Amino acid sequence: MALTYEQSSDLMNNPAFRGRVKVACLKYATYINDEPANTPAHSTRIKWAHQTMTMPDASAAQVTPTVVMDGAVQAADISTDGDSTIDDAGLQSATENAINKML
Repeated sequence: MALTYEQSSDLMNNPAFRGRVKVACLKYATYINDEPANTPAHSTRIKWAHQTMTMPDASAAQVTPTVVMDGAVQAADISTDGDSTIDDAGLQSATENAINKML
């Protein structure tokens, strides 16, 4: 069952969830930083990765709304503290999908 609009909005502003998204962004930035230079769109991706490494909170704030709208996040429950119950692997995938849409 998908989250309600109110739940989605609350999740976008939940500090614990945004912190988890920040970690997922940093993991993906590290991955991009280590990828070969001939990877498609590498210059755009590496620029995003470097910006994320220096300003992870800004990257998390930018990508969190798109992550929240991901099908896997929408299908997960909300915990009593307002965080998503999606596991770390699922959140990593949702975050990478959101970033790839932006790039």
